[in-house]
Amino acid sequence: MISIERNIHRKENPMLYYEFYESALGPLTIGDTDGAVSSISFGKIPLKEGVQKETDLTLQTAKEIAEYLAGERTAFDLPLRPEGTPFQKRVWEALLTIPYGETRSYRDIAVLAGSPKGFRAVGMANNRNPIPILIPCHRVIGADGSMTGYGGGLPIKIKLLETERGGE
Repeated sequence: MISIERNIHRKENPMLYYEFYESALGPLTIGDTDGAVSSISFGKIPLKEGVQKETDLTLQTAKEIAEYLAGERTAFDLPLRPEGTPFQKRVWEALLTIPYGETRSYRDIAVLAGSPKGFRAVGMANNRNPIPILIPCHRVIGADGSMTGYGGGLPIKIKLLETERGGE
C-alpha cells in the first residue's frame, strides 16, 4: 500500500530527477525527489528544477503504471512525496483510502479530510494533486455520479475508471 511519506528529514536542496515514458494514456513525465515519487505529469514536461535522468524509481513507477493500465495491477507499492499544504495532504491521504474500482464524492472526501463543508476545497486539492494515478483523484466524482474535471482531461479520467471496472 502506498502512503504519503511523513517525518522525512528534508534536505535543504533535495535532488529531483525526472524521465519521460510512453504509456497507454500517452506520454508521462515521472519525477523522483530523493527516492520518492514527487510528480507525474501527462505529457512530456521538462521539470525546470530537475535533471532529466532515469532512476530505478522512475523506471519502477512507469512499470507499475503500465501494469495498472493493462489491468494487471490494482495497487501500487511506491514511496510518495507530494508537496502541498497540510489540507491538500489530508485530502490526498483520504484519496488513498478509496478502493480500486470504487468512487467517492467530493463531499465524502471532505468528510474524510476533516472538513465536511470543504467539498469545493477538495476539488481544488484534487486539481493540485502532483501525483495523479498513484494518488487516485480520478476516483472522485460529483455527488450525482457525474464526471467532473480532471487535470489530465476527462477522457483520461474516464479511461482510468474504465480500466478499474475491467474495461467496461
